[in-house]
Amino acid sequence: MPSSFVLTLSCPDRPGLVFAVTRWISESGGNIVDSQQFTDTTDGEFFLRVHFDVDEPRDAGELAADFAPVAAEHAMSNRLVVADRPLRALVLVSKEGHCLNDLLYRQSTGALNVVIPAVVSNHHDLERLAGSYDVPFVHVPVTPDTKADAETALLAMVDEMDIDVVVLARYMQILSDDLCRALDGRAINIHHSFLPSFKGARPYQQAHDRGVKLIGATAHYVTADLDEGPIIEQGVLRVDHRMTSADLARAGRDVEAQTLSRAVQLHAESRVLMNGPRTVVFD
Repeated sequence: MPSSFVLTLSCPDRPGLVFAVTRWISESGGNIVDSQQFTDTTDGEFFLRVHFDVDEPRDAGELAADFAPVAAEHAMSNRLVVADRPLRALVLVSKEGHCLNDLLYRQSTGALNVVIPAVVSNHHDLERLAGSYDVPFVHVPVTPDTKADAETALLAMVDEMDIDVVVLARYMQILSDDLCRALDGRAINIHHSFLPSFKGARPYQQAHDRGVKLIGATAHYVTADLDEGPIIEQGVLRVDHRMTSADLARAGRDVEAQTLSRAVQLHAESRVLMNGPRTVVFD
């Protein structure tokens, strides 16, 4: 059984919260390795992430149950997980492979704390890429007539594979409101940061035509509000007039891939806490 855990929580701010948590950890035979806290003064909400070791291996479920009375006393929303346990990530893609390749490479080298049991796509284009990393590839075609069945199949895979997080690595399908609700807080998307300025096709050409000087990418949790979920991570790169639209697109792909991987890693390490439409991200 594990002996290292991460506890995250949020609750209305009040005196004694840190003391209550640290006292419980000490009484549980724990030693704090790292602790970060934040109080949002706009709404009086308190956030805490604490990584601690225990002197004897413990079951995470039992340890979480032991903490329940403390959480109830202070109205804490909390989550306790095993530290460094890789999350099981189901990756969804369409035809562009830059984000998928970055995720697969980082997983293969141990730089990303996830296990990818399968890649799901509505096209066959990236099947060979997934196979090069020995990751199973599942083709789930999506048409207006089959969209509901495709989403049902996707949810079935999430359950059957015991998936912790779904990563939309340039998956060019709009998820239904029902699917967004089913994956609430468990699905991460990436898109270029031109939105809402340059919507639709060829955003980098649109950006070039307007002479932009910055390009970037945004990784966020998926919600029913298209591309407007709580932001986890953003990346930015300065560009200039010498770059063609193709140059911008190449640079943009690099920013998208890196930003998505950072967001997935932050989520995997329990460093992202929801704060209404925003997030608190502990580094």
